[in-house]
Amino acid sequence: MNPKISDFGIARLFVPDQTQGNTSQIVGTYGYMAPEYAFHGHFSVKSDVYSFGLLVLEIVYGQKNSCFRHGENGEDLLSFAWRSWREGTASNLIDPTLKTDSRNEIMRCIHIGLLCVQENVADRPTMASVILTMNSYSLTLPVPSQPAFYLHSSIGSDMPLPSEYNSGATRSD
Repeated sequence: MNPKISDFGIARLFVPDQTQGNTSQIVGTYGYMAPEYAFHGHFSVKSDVYSFGLLVLEIVYGQKNSCFRHGENGEDLLSFAWRSWREGTASNLIDPTLKTDSRNEIMRCIHIGLLCVQENVADRPTMASVILTMNSYSLTLPVPSQPAFYLHSSIGSDMPLPSEYNSGATRSD
């Protein structure tokens, strides 16, 4: 059981030494795509950072984003994570099957996950800095701001949500 995270689907769009671009062919799983990519075809090295952050939050919570619905309004995992963080109840995100003696490490993972899903692409860390912050507790993490949400984000607020949202389907424009 040695899981590997190797590609969230965007890597094959890049050519060597490319750091950003646009495409009309959107590929991947909607629930894990950075909103700027899913809605506008804008991709960068920070697009996979978004996907990674969501994956970290899923691991901590113990439930997939595509299966998560909280409350009467169908709150998604990112909305629930952000609200819990903002209200100081982020410990509600921790899967009860995780070791309680690792609480500080888990809270740091939640913090890093929220930094990875920032709405402003420039505010997301690089994967190199994510690795560094996961391995060094002496580094102070910046305070996250509101994450990008598919349903609440200003990035896609004027665009309809694809019907395949969270289904794992791909689309091509």
